[in-house]
Amino acid sequence: MIVPMKKVSLIILGDKKSETLKKLRELGLMHIEMTEGSGERINELKGQISMLENSVFSIEEKIKKNTEVKDITVEEALLAAREVTSLTEEKKAYQSEQIALNTELDRLKGWGDIDPEKFSYLAEKGIDISLYEIPKEEYEALGECVKTIKLEETKSSVKCLLIKSGTDGESEAVEAVKAHKMELPKMSTSEMREKVDSLNGCINSIDEKIISYAGYIAGMKNAVKVYEKEIEFEVYATGMTDEVLSSEGESNLSVAHFTGYIEAENLDCLKQAAESNSWGLVVEEPTEEDNVPTKLKNNKFVSLIYPLTDFLNVVPGYYEYDISGWFLAFILIFFGMIFGDGGYGLLITAVAAVPIVKSLASKKPVPSVFLLIGLFGLSTIIWGTLTCTWFGLTPEQLPQWLKGLSVPVISNVYADKIWYPFWTEGKVGLTTAQNLQIFCFLLALIQLLIAHVKCAVTNRKSLKVIGDIGAAIELVGMFYMVLSFVVSAEVFSFGLVINGIPVGTISIVFIAVGFLLSFVFANYEGSIVKSILSSLVNIVSVLLGIFNLFSDIVSYIRLWAVGLAGAAISATVNELAGPLFGNFMFMILAIVLLVFGHGLNMILNVLSVIVHGIRLNTLEFSSHLGMSWSGYKFKPFEE
Repeated sequence: MIVPMKKVSLIILGDKKSETLKKLRELGLMHIEMTEGSGERINELKGQISMLENSVFSIEEKIKKNTEVKDITVEEALLAAREVTSLTEEKKAYQSEQIALNTELDRLKGWGDIDPEKFSYLAEKGIDISLYEIPKEEYEALGECVKTIKLEETKSSVKCLLIKSGTDGESEAVEAVKAHKMELPKMSTSEMREKVDSLNGCINSIDEKIISYAGYIAGMKNAVKVYEKEIEFEVYATGMTDEVLSSEGESNLSVAHFTGYIEAENLDCLKQAAESNSWGLVVEEPTEEDNVPTKLKNNKFVSLIYPLTDFLNVVPGYYEYDISGWFLAFILIFFGMIFGDGGYGLLITAVAAVPIVKSLASKKPVPSVFLLIGLFGLSTIIWGTLTCTWFGLTPEQLPQWLKGLSVPVISNVYADKIWYPFWTEGKVGLTTAQNLQIFCFLLALIQLLIAHVKCAVTNRKSLKVIGDIGAAIELVGMFYMVLSFVVSAEVFSFGLVINGIPVGTISIVFIAVGFLLSFVFANYEGSIVKSILSSLVNIVSVLLGIFNLFSDIVSYIRLWAVGLAGAAISATVNELAGPLFGNFMFMILAIVLLVFGHGLNMILNVLSVIVHGIRLNTLEFSSHLGMSWSGYKFKPFEE
């Protein structure tokens, strides 16, 4: 359920901001509506957090094993972070210089050792020598007026020493190739290499110093949390609205006020605190215009879905539905069908069992995420048992007792069998694949009907409930149409009559009647005429809703399709690895292939659950509930 909230506003004296916030933080009950705070203190705290986080990153990228954790204060963590930051900046300077030297060495690569001092010495003696790398054609066109010493020649260029002698025509020839002159380095190549080695030593020394702070990581992370709390405090303190009350002949009085939300059941505690601290307190019922935070409260079993919804960062709006229980129930079914393999389910359950057993053995609470993973594993085992799917093995490779546990109409054991519904009199039948498709569409019908029933219960005191009933009737009729168009037009024909009941005709009537009721009452807000006019204004989207309903039901076929794809991959892996087991030399290769292939398939299945299984809950199901997942979490201001 979504916990009921009260909107509260506190009015306090302007000079009591910090004191009030400290007491509210100790109380830990009120979600304060975020305000735009500012100030030098906030910027300073953000800078310290950034420095701490960068320091943690700098240390963690260097260490390869766990180190002894040191118990340090926030101040000590900050000092350590400053030292790490200083070391990191010093290292960056060394690395920058090293990169520049290596770039210069790369530029001079192929010229051998070069010492600019020797060139300067020769220049003082009147011998002007320069380095050139000239295209071959231009080099050959220099003529005899230019003296060169060829050092290296390739198909396209010539490396040479050019010696200026002052002969006629030399200046013009040298000017023509000046673009190919190699600038001399500022130091010799040997000195640059020595410098690079020296810088390497300095960098390694700095890395060792940074690693020496490995034990401070936990303290730095804790300091980040402390400063984040301080920022939150400062944001609220500086973001409060101040007003100055003045009256003739009296000094001005400064007051501040802010708004927040509190669980209805905790309101009395806040009232007592307000009374004892002389706070002005205004309590209101939140309206749909208010941005009310959401807090969910469910039993321990339903709460197992929270790790998944937290990971997805989906929160229902305060005025939306809490579908945690339905979300958990259907995602377990979807997960089992998408993974589809009982063998995979055994592996998933085993992975979850290890931390669960460890927690129970140490008498610690079992993390809900592992319980959820365990349920996913059990769901996959159940579906694998029902369909007789185990590690992609064929039914012939499985024991008879395991095949006997499967449900014939959806079991792989009977994949080639045709099933004849009683009304077809053995003339037209359904394959196992079609039976699985029907099961997917039944899931769609059940889940989407639940959505419309919930809407009808919500609108039970309004004529709008007739629109919800109409949508449910239309859904039932559309279900039969999907069976006819997608599964089998012969088995589920529109002329079908069973025991005198014209099933096909009734489905069409259901669609028509349901659409009419929905058209008239879906937008009812006190006036049927206005409701009809609203539908007429949006006639295009209303008509498209018929096709959307069809596509929403058909969308559930993805459960069968994705599961089929996963089964095909696992079977292919087995076929590739199977022959290798006949040769002892290739047995290890076969095992590696099996582990890699099935492991990759499981990873793809996880992605499929996120893409397809989650979608059916947060899009198809939620859209029929009118949910947009527009909420955000209730976070009380606390220590």
